[in-house]
Parts: sequence; structure tokens; C-alpha cells
Amino acid sequence: MKQPVTHTYYKVQKVVNSIEQKTVEHERTITMDKEKVTTAHREFKFENVFDVSYRSIQGEEGLMYLHTSQGVYSYMVKDDPADFIAAFKELDKQ
Repeated sequence: MKQPVTHTYYKVQKVVNSIEQKTVEHERTITMDKEKVTTAHREFKFENVFDVSYRSIQGEEGLMYLHTSQGVYSYMVKDDPADFIAAFKELDKQ
């Protein structure tokens, strides 16, 4: 496995002004190596990440869950993160 491993996730934000409401989708990347897992606004030491799981919502879209010592964080994904999860499990064995 080559490092770092990445997967794209999306943050949906509602923007409201005086005449309209818009939904803005921000594309972001979660990055993992043997030392840490990093998102746009958070960084976790790899040893503090217990598991990564995925739940499909519709089609390929779903939520990827990062189970950490600080709580469970969810990330909306459009592609199945099976490769990212497999990479986590491989790194976790080391």
C-alpha cells in the first residue's frame, strides 16, 4: 500500500440571504497515513482512530464514519470508501 491514502468527502452548506436559499457543496479530502488521519478541519493521531465504517444511503452515496477517542465523526461520500477502509485495517494491523 502506498501512503498517504486519500478519499473525497463532501460538506453541504446552506447559504441564506434576503431573497434566496442556496445549497453549496464543498469537496474535501480525508488523508490517512501510519501517523495520522487528517480532514479539512481535524487531525487525529492514527493510534486514536479505532475504526472506519461506511453506511450506504442511496446508490453509491453514503456516510463514512471515523470512530475515534474523541467521538464518532461522519463524512458524506459519493463513492464507496472500501479501499480507504481496507487501507485503514491494513495499517491498523502494523
